[in-house]
Amino acid sequence: MSCSSKPIENEVVPENLDLSDSEDLNSLDEEDVNKLLKEPAVAKFLKNVKDVFEREYSKKYKNKPKPTPVPRNIRANLRGPALELPNVEEVEQEEGEGATPSQPEPSPKSTKKTRKRKRAAANPTEGESSQGKVDGGQAEAETQATPKKKKRRTKAEIAADMLPLAPRTLGSKLLVGAHVSSAGGVQNAILNSVQIGGNAMALFLKSQRKWENPPLKEEQCQQFLSLCGRHKYNGDSEAGTGENNNGRCVPPIVPHGSYLVNLAHAGAMRAKQAYDSFIDDLDRCRRLGIKLYNFHPGNSASSASRAAAIKLLAGHLNHAHGDPKSGSVVTLLETMAGGANTLGSTFEDLRDIIDLIDSKERVGVCLDTCHVFAAGYDVRTPETFADTIEKFDEIVGLKYLMALHLNDSKAPLGSGRDLHANIGTGFLGLRAFHALVNEPRLWGLPMILETPIEVKDTNGKEIQEKSIWANEIKLLESLVGMDAESEEFKRLEDELAAKGGSERERIQDQVKRRDEKVAKEAAKKAAGKGKRKAKVKGVAEEQITHTEAVVISDDESSSLSNLSEDEELFVKR
Repeated sequence: MSCSSKPIENEVVPENLDLSDSEDLNSLDEEDVNKLLKEPAVAKFLKNVKDVFEREYSKKYKNKPKPTPVPRNIRANLRGPALELPNVEEVEQEEGEGATPSQPEPSPKSTKKTRKRKRAAANPTEGESSQGKVDGGQAEAETQATPKKKKRRTKAEIAADMLPLAPRTLGSKLLVGAHVSSAGGVQNAILNSVQIGGNAMALFLKSQRKWENPPLKEEQCQQFLSLCGRHKYNGDSEAGTGENNNGRCVPPIVPHGSYLVNLAHAGAMRAKQAYDSFIDDLDRCRRLGIKLYNFHPGNSASSASRAAAIKLLAGHLNHAHGDPKSGSVVTLLETMAGGANTLGSTFEDLRDIIDLIDSKERVGVCLDTCHVFAAGYDVRTPETFADTIEKFDEIVGLKYLMALHLNDSKAPLGSGRDLHANIGTGFLGLRAFHALVNEPRLWGLPMILETPIEVKDTNGKEIQEKSIWANEIKLLESLVGMDAESEEFKRLEDELAAKGGSERERIQDQVKRRDEKVAKEAAKKAAGKGKRKAKVKGVAEEQITHTEAVVISDDESSSLSNLSEDEELFVKR
């Protein structure tokens, strides 16, 4: 702040005191300082300094609004002293006056004390009004800063949420369930499956989006096994569950592997990280009495070729199958939706992986209806569904099919997009699932719903509506033996198709625009490639003409027009 606008008058100090001499100042004791301050000349000097300061201060801050005080609970976490309002004096008061239950406990230094700010204004009415605004602003800031405590749910509310949404159909030809939550422990997945009336289920054995996870507790294992026996998820043929899984009696439980794991990764560090997570999941399956484990085959982006990536994947599977931690768990390769580097998007990929597995009884396939449809395998009618199943049997072998994921598709055939839709509302339609559930060779296999159940409540908050799964399970069970030409089936088919009409149109438009863009870029690339080839050929011929030392045959000359893209770049360099 500048004080040069008006000089200070009578800048007088005692003649016997040299203020420029630090030793002289340090020699003063408290009594000398008090005497010095009582000197008329010094008092007048200090008054002049104060007048100049107040004058300059008022010029700069007179018309500026007063800032809202920072709440104590926020100010305590700030570095440095708290900001003070101008013309405000602090008054200490006993704790309790004006304190509210929402206020935080005072710090140890200010126990039983609290601060209250009061504006010193000439007009009391105006001052009271201004103070009210300040207090209101402070209260509002404190309200915003204080987080709301989450209301604890009562035992009655928790019990009400776990009431069965639909009864289970024990003894059904179909083993239909859903990928349920295991939050709070894997044992809770059993109860969540029972709630929706599922006879099969999938779950995550740990967090699927991080590498490090806490170990599985023995108490959780015991609870899981106990609940499996109580609710008939243990593969007991008398309960009608898991009695016909390709001649083997296994629990209809198919955990899903982590999305992070890529057993086909060529990098040593990433491959070890993936394998460690994979074998940990198999160990958890062994301890929980689970016999099937589903995972994504991975991708070949880091490998020299697709064949090399498949070899890496098969090598890790053979290693895992030989590890005692894996027990006798069967590892299921999931069919994928497609993509340039994605493994498992063709039946040939699955065949090539299985061919390299030493213990064939330890490997199988989980067929996802949405994925195979997006990859180009049509299953929409009884005829196309039968053709796809026969093709799978010829290339892979139906004996390796041990589980299914039942999902409709928001994206059209061959789109390569993995977008799950509710049963009957997507491009597959209800007729595809009618054909599937009426195929006797698939009865007894775990069929897992991964359809969306997210809806918005009255407040616009997204919640999970598990009754959607309960209704879809009953719908699929009702399709067994139903006449596909009956009025009842046609009514259901039309209702579900109409429900997903707008979403199908939206995704169809996206896919169309994407395909047009890809085609345009491909045409542009092809045109550019032809120009590059001509340029490369011309450069080569020019170099040969100038050297006159190289002779090229007709075969070698013609090969210049068949250069690969990598070779063209090499010649350019």
